Amino acid sequence: MQGLYLQDKQLHYRSNLASPIPKPHEARVKVHLAGICATDLALIQGYYPFSGILGHEFYGEIEEAPNAPERIGERVVGAINISCGQCPNCQAARPTHCDNREVLGILNHDGAFADYLCLPLANLYRVPESVTAEMAVFTEPLAAALAIVEQTPLRPQDKVLLIGAGRLGQLIALCLKQTPAQVQVVARYPEQQALLSAQSIDWINEQAAQRQRFDIVIEATGNPSGLALALDCVRPRGKIILKSTYKGSPEVDLSRIVVNEISLIGSRCGDFTPALRLLAEGRIDPRPLIRASYPLSQGLAAFAQARQAAAMKVLLTP
Repeated sequence: MQGLYLQDKQLHYRSNLASPIPKPHEARVKVHLAGICATDLALIQGYYPFSGILGHEFYGEIEEAPNAPERIGERVVGAINISCGQCPNCQAARPTHCDNREVLGILNHDGAFADYLCLPLANLYRVPESVTAEMAVFTEPLAAALAIVEQTPLRPQDKVLLIGAGRLGQLIALCLKQTPAQVQVVARYPEQQALLSAQSIDWINEQAAQRQRFDIVIEATGNPSGLALALDCVRPRGKIILKSTYKGSPEVDLSRIVVNEISLIGSRCGDFTPALRLLAEGRIDPRPLIRASYPLSQGLAAFAQARQAAAMKVLLTP
C-alpha cells in the first residue's frame, strides 16, 4: 500500500506500507479522495508528536467489513474521533472527549493519506447519492464549521465577525450565511475576498473591523495575531469562539478577558449528519474551494502547494 507517512516532523511518500486489517467492529475503506487541511500542516511543524499516516478528511468506499458485509460497497465519509465507549466522558455522552480516544491521522491511528484506512463502523456515514465525491470530501471540515452554530445559536440582532477566510474560514462563512445573524469576514488575500464576494458574503480588511462592537467573534486564522484582533473587536460581555489550534502557548491578555467579562468558547469537531444534509440539499457547495488534485505519489508536491499563503483546498487521489 502507498501512503504519506509522518515521522520526526518529516513527511515521506512510501509505497511499501502494510494494508490495514479491520477488527471485527471496523471496516476497511478504499480511499478515493482526501483533503489536506491546516491541522496536517501543523502536525508536520510539531503541533502534536504524531508518527504515522496523516490525513483525516476523506471520501471512500467500504471494501471489507467482517461484522457488516451488507455495508460493503457503501460510499462513506468518517468521523475522526474513535472512542472507547466505557470511560466517564463516553458514559456522559461526550465521546469526542473520550479519555482513551484515538483520532484518525492525528492521534494513535493511521489516517487517510493512503490507499486504505480502517475505522469503526459506527464512525462511517453513508454519503447520499446526490453528493459527489468532491463535495463529500469536505464533510469533516464542514461539520466542524457547523459546530459553531450548534454551540451558539445566532439571532438576527447578533453582530458576528469571522477572522480568517482560509480553508476552514470559507466553510464557516458559508455556514454563517445560513443563519439570520449580521456577519462580516476579515479576509486578507484577494482570492479569499473573491470567493466570499461570489457568495454575497460581506468581507472587510483588518483595519475596517470595528473595535469592541461585535457580539460574537470567531477566530479561525491559526495565528495568535487573530486572537489579538478578536480581543480588540469583541464587545464587553461578548463571546470569542476559538477554531484555531496553535503550536506552543500564545500569549493572551487574561486581565482584559476578566475586566471585559468575555466568554471564550472552544470549538472542535461537529456532527456529520447536518453537514451531509446541507450538501445533499445543495444549500452549501464547497467545490469552488478546490484548487488542485495530486496523486499520492506526488503528495509532497501537494503539501508544498497547500503551504502557500492563501492556499485553498488541495486534494489527494490514489
